[in-house]
Amino acid sequence: MSADSVCVRRATAADGPTIARFNIDLAAETEGIQLEPRTVARGVQGVFDKPERGFYLVAELDGTPAGCLLVTNEWSDWRNADFWWIQSVFVDPRHRRRGAFRALLHQLRHEASASGDVCALRLYVFASNERAQAVYRECGFRETGYHILETSGERIEDTTSPRSAPLNGGSAAPR
Repeated sequence: MSADSVCVRRATAADGPTIARFNIDLAAETEGIQLEPRTVARGVQGVFDKPERGFYLVAELDGTPAGCLLVTNEWSDWRNADFWWIQSVFVDPRHRRRGAFRALLHQLRHEASASGDVCALRLYVFASNERAQAVYRECGFRETGYHILETSGERIEDTTSPRSAPLNGGSAAPR
Protein backbone atom coordinates (compact mmCIF):
# COMPACT_ATOMS: atom_id res chain seq x y z
CA MET A 1 0.00 0.00 0.00
CA SER A 2 1.42 3.40 -0.90
CA ALA A 3 1.62 6.47 1.31
CA ASP A 4 -1.08 7.98 -0.94
CA SER A 5 -3.66 5.63 0.62
CA VAL A 6 -2.76 6.71 4.15
CA CYS A 7 -4.93 9.44 5.64
CA VAL A 8 -3.12 11.73 8.12
CA ARG A 9 -5.01 14.14 10.33
CA ARG A 10 -4.67 16.11 13.53
CA ALA A 11 -5.74 14.00 16.46
CA THR A 12 -8.69 14.90 18.65
CA ALA A 13 -9.41 14.00 22.26
CA ALA A 14 -11.46 11.07 20.93
CA ASP A 15 -8.17 9.55 19.73
CA GLY A 16 -6.76 9.70 23.27
CA PRO A 17 -7.33 6.04 24.22
CA THR A 18 -5.71 4.82 20.98
CA ILE A 19 -2.75 7.17 21.38
CA ALA A 20 -2.30 6.06 25.00
CA ARG A 21 -2.32 2.40 23.91
CA PHE A 22 0.21 3.17 21.19
CA ASN A 23 2.45 4.90 23.76
CA ILE A 24 2.25 1.92 26.12
CA ASP A 25 3.11 -0.43 23.26
CA LEU A 26 5.97 1.86 22.17
CA ALA A 27 7.57 1.86 25.64
CA ALA A 28 7.28 -1.93 25.93
CA GLU A 29 8.70 -2.55 22.47
CA THR A 30 11.56 -0.06 22.40
CA GLU A 31 12.61 0.27 26.04
CA GLY A 32 11.20 -2.86 27.65
CA ILE A 33 9.28 -0.87 30.23
CA GLN A 34 5.67 -1.10 31.32
CA LEU A 35 3.96 2.26 31.65
CA GLU A 36 1.08 2.86 34.03
CA PRO A 37 -2.01 3.18 31.77
CA ARG A 38 -3.83 5.83 33.83
CA THR A 39 -0.73 8.04 33.91
CA VAL A 40 -0.28 7.72 30.16
CA ALA A 41 -3.97 8.44 29.52
CA ARG A 42 -3.76 11.60 31.64
CA GLY A 43 -0.54 12.60 29.88
CA VAL A 44 -2.12 12.23 26.45
CA GLN A 45 -5.20 14.14 27.60
CA GLY A 46 -2.89 16.86 28.89
CA VAL A 47 -1.90 17.68 25.32
CA PHE A 48 -5.53 18.15 24.33
CA ASP A 49 -6.27 20.15 27.49
CA LYS A 50 -3.36 22.54 26.87
CA PRO A 51 -2.70 22.86 23.13
CA GLU A 52 0.42 24.93 23.81
CA ARG A 53 2.03 21.64 24.86
CA GLY A 54 1.88 20.32 21.30
CA PHE A 55 -0.30 18.29 19.01
CA TYR A 56 -0.68 14.75 17.74
CA LEU A 57 -0.96 13.54 14.18
CA VAL A 58 -2.70 10.23 13.48
CA ALA A 59 -2.22 8.07 10.39
CA GLU A 60 -5.15 5.92 9.33
CA LEU A 61 -5.22 2.97 6.95
CA ASP A 62 -8.66 1.90 5.81
CA GLY A 63 -10.21 4.10 8.50
CA THR A 64 -8.24 2.43 11.31
CA PRO A 65 -5.59 4.29 13.32
CA ALA A 66 -2.27 2.82 12.23
CA GLY A 67 0.20 5.18 13.90
CA CYS A 68 0.77 8.52 15.51
CA LEU A 69 3.33 11.03 16.63
CA LEU A 70 3.46 13.94 19.05
CA VAL A 71 4.93 17.33 18.17
CA THR A 72 6.21 19.74 20.80
CA ASN A 73 7.85 23.15 20.37
CA GLU A 74 11.27 24.39 21.39
CA TRP A 75 11.98 28.08 20.87
CA SER A 76 15.45 28.90 19.52
CA ASP A 77 16.62 32.39 20.32
CA TRP A 78 19.67 31.67 18.14
CA ARG A 79 17.46 31.13 15.11
CA ASN A 80 14.41 33.20 16.00
CA ALA A 81 12.27 30.21 15.13
CA ASP A 82 10.84 27.01 16.59
CA PHE A 83 12.20 23.52 16.46
CA TRP A 84 9.39 21.01 16.27
CA TRP A 85 10.29 17.92 18.29
CA ILE A 86 8.80 14.66 17.10
CA GLN A 87 8.01 12.39 20.02
CA SER A 88 6.09 9.21 20.78
CA VAL A 89 6.35 7.92 17.22
CA PHE A 90 4.55 4.62 16.86
CA VAL A 91 3.17 2.58 13.99
CA ASP A 92 1.16 -0.49 14.87
CA PRO A 93 3.21 -3.57 13.86
CA ARG A 94 0.30 -4.80 11.71
CA HIS A 95 0.60 -1.63 9.60
CA ARG A 96 4.36 -1.21 9.30
CA ARG A 97 6.05 -0.97 5.91
CA ARG A 98 2.83 0.46 4.44
CA GLY A 99 3.77 4.15 4.39
CA ALA A 100 2.20 5.33 7.66
CA PHE A 101 5.32 6.94 9.13
CA ARG A 102 6.34 8.56 5.86
CA ALA A 103 2.82 9.96 5.47
CA LEU A 104 2.94 11.34 9.03
CA LEU A 105 6.30 12.96 8.30
CA HIS A 106 5.08 14.35 4.98
CA GLN A 107 2.09 15.99 6.68
CA LEU A 108 4.27 17.31 9.48
CA ARG A 109 6.72 18.87 7.01
CA HIS A 110 3.79 20.46 5.20
CA GLU A 111 2.44 21.95 8.44
CA ALA A 112 5.89 23.13 9.54
CA SER A 113 6.46 24.85 6.22
CA ALA A 114 3.01 26.44 6.27
CA SER A 115 3.59 27.82 9.76
CA GLY A 116 6.60 29.83 8.57
CA ASP A 117 8.10 29.68 12.08
CA VAL A 118 9.82 26.28 12.10
CA CYS A 119 13.56 26.08 11.45
CA ALA A 120 13.92 22.29 11.76
CA LEU A 121 12.34 19.06 12.88
CA ARG A 122 14.11 17.17 15.65
CA LEU A 123 13.56 13.85 17.29
CA TYR A 124 15.20 11.55 19.74
CA VAL A 125 15.29 7.80 19.49
CA PHE A 126 16.21 5.14 22.02
CA ALA A 127 19.89 4.28 21.50
CA SER A 128 19.30 0.58 20.82
CA ASN A 129 16.41 1.14 18.36
CA GLU A 130 18.53 0.70 15.26
CA ARG A 131 15.58 -0.08 13.00
CA ALA A 132 13.95 3.29 13.76
CA GLN A 133 17.27 5.10 13.41
CA ALA A 134 17.69 3.63 9.93
CA VAL A 135 14.20 4.78 8.92
CA TYR A 136 14.84 8.28 10.26
CA ARG A 137 18.12 8.52 8.35
CA GLU A 138 16.35 7.40 5.16
CA CYS A 139 13.91 10.27 5.75
CA GLY A 140 16.68 12.86 5.95
CA PHE A 141 17.39 13.05 9.69
CA ARG A 142 20.99 13.12 10.83
CA GLU A 143 22.76 12.99 14.14
CA THR A 144 23.68 16.33 15.64
CA GLY A 145 26.45 17.20 18.03
CA TYR A 146 24.01 17.19 20.95
CA HIS A 147 23.35 14.50 23.54
CA ILE A 148 20.12 14.33 25.51
CA LEU A 149 20.60 14.60 29.27
CA GLU A 150 17.93 14.68 31.94
CA THR A 151 17.74 15.03 35.69
CA SER A 152 14.95 12.61 36.41
CA GLY A 153 12.01 10.76 34.93
CA GLU A 154 9.74 11.93 37.75
CA ARG A 155 8.52 15.34 38.93
CA ILE A 156 11.16 17.98 39.59
CA GLU A 157 11.47 19.02 43.21
CA ASP A 158 13.25 22.12 44.52
CA THR A 159 16.50 20.86 45.97
CA THR A 160 18.20 24.21 46.29
CA SER A 161 20.12 24.82 49.46
CA PRO A 162 18.67 27.43 51.82
CA ARG A 163 21.97 29.25 51.27
CA SER A 164 21.34 29.48 47.51
CA ALA A 165 20.09 32.80 46.20
CA PRO A 166 16.97 32.52 44.02
CA LEU A 167 17.19 33.70 40.42
CA ASN A 168 14.63 36.45 40.94
CA GLY A 169 16.94 38.35 43.26
CA GLY A 170 14.73 37.85 46.34
CA SER A 171 15.87 36.26 49.53
CA ALA A 172 16.13 32.51 49.86
CA ALA A 173 13.65 31.15 52.39
CA PRO A 174 14.85 28.27 54.56
CA ARG A 175 13.07 24.99 53.98
